[in-house]
Amino acid sequence: MGKIYTALGLMSGTSMDGVDASIIETDGNREYSTKLNKYFEYGHELQQKLINIRAKIFNADHLKSYFKEIKDLEREITLFHANAVNEILANFKIEVDFLGFHGHTIFHDSKKKITKQLGDGKLLSQLTKKIVVYDFRQNDLKNGGQGAPLAPIFHNAMVNKFLKKELNEHYSINILNIGGISNITETVKWEDLYRPNALNTIRACDIAPGNCLIDEWVRKKSKNKFDNDGGLANVGKTDDLIFNQALENFNVGPPYKESLDINDFDISFVKGLSLEDGASTLTDFTAAQIAKALVYSGGSSGSSIWLVCGGGRKNKYLMRSITNQGTEHLKTKDFKHQKTDKNKSYNTAIENFKKIALLPVEKYGIDGDFVESQAFAYLAIRSFLKLPISFPYTTGCKKPTTGGVIVKNF
Repeated sequence: MGKIYTALGLMSGTSMDGVDASIIETDGNREYSTKLNKYFEYGHELQQKLINIRAKIFNADHLKSYFKEIKDLEREITLFHANAVNEILANFKIEVDFLGFHGHTIFHDSKKKITKQLGDGKLLSQLTKKIVVYDFRQNDLKNGGQGAPLAPIFHNAMVNKFLKKELNEHYSINILNIGGISNITETVKWEDLYRPNALNTIRACDIAPGNCLIDEWVRKKSKNKFDNDGGLANVGKTDDLIFNQALENFNVGPPYKESLDINDFDISFVKGLSLEDGASTLTDFTAAQIAKALVYSGGSSGSSIWLVCGGGRKNKYLMRSITNQGTEHLKTKDFKHQKTDKNKSYNTAIENFKKIALLPVEKYGIDGDFVESQAFAYLAIRSFLKLPISFPYTTGCKKPTTGGVIVKNF
């Protein structure tokens, strides 16, 4: 075990509701421990500004067109993060070596290698008197990657810490993160991590929308910010015609090679539905896309453990629907193109999928609300140590690549 550092990670996700903050101690490798998790909610005005700017930016030219508005909002977002950091430092008296500052993504186009996260690292360093690591995606993009997902290396550390027994029993242990976008990580034993040509190396990809469509619909049709526990979807009725047309018209993978942005999706296909029926239809659509990816990633083999983190794990209707939609997908003609043991019947595959447990990470003592904020604390340390934060089978970069800009402005 190497020297232990302390980092405070800051994550503002696509739900645009606030900032998750976590302090961890880590050697930047397999050892880490959590010291603090705390959430800071945005005020209505700041959240609305984020929603509005997101709605305006659909291509790189818009970043130039709205430069002044973006710059002003970036300062406001940075000030909010600085206030959160200073409150934590004042109240909890924990000595922090680094801040891992993700910022707030307002645009991401992996094909054109352009990404924009709101967050001024120099200003945050000045206001907090701390070394800040930020702009984590650019180096990966320069090295042929897609800039996302970046949390998988932390997912791997998390599984190696909390599920050692299961890893030794040769299960496939996977993370399903349902944030604004859904992504998966196939984890490996730590000693296999740097074997890029091995079949069992760490793999990850974006797979589907997560909460983004449901949240946007609920915000537009009500005063609520999200569908609490999936209650609206549970009351509503999915419009089968619209649902099936959406599945035909929009298809993510397989194979899953492109990172996704919430602007890759829209809710126009449910615009004529009631609040509840729209929520139900969008949730089933989201579940179908997620389930298809789980099947493709071995979910019908019966030998996988799936740990679920992100806000979507709290949507009870969504979690049920993933299982239901997965069994329906296995009955379609598309299934013959999926990875499966040819000696097993479709019925066996269906039964296996019904049995897979989508387990909230809390089962293993992990707080699923703060996985990503902990991840960016972890990535800050790896960046400082010049260790890789992305890998060929996570972002598509040419070789394991470090990243992040380190700034000390005080």
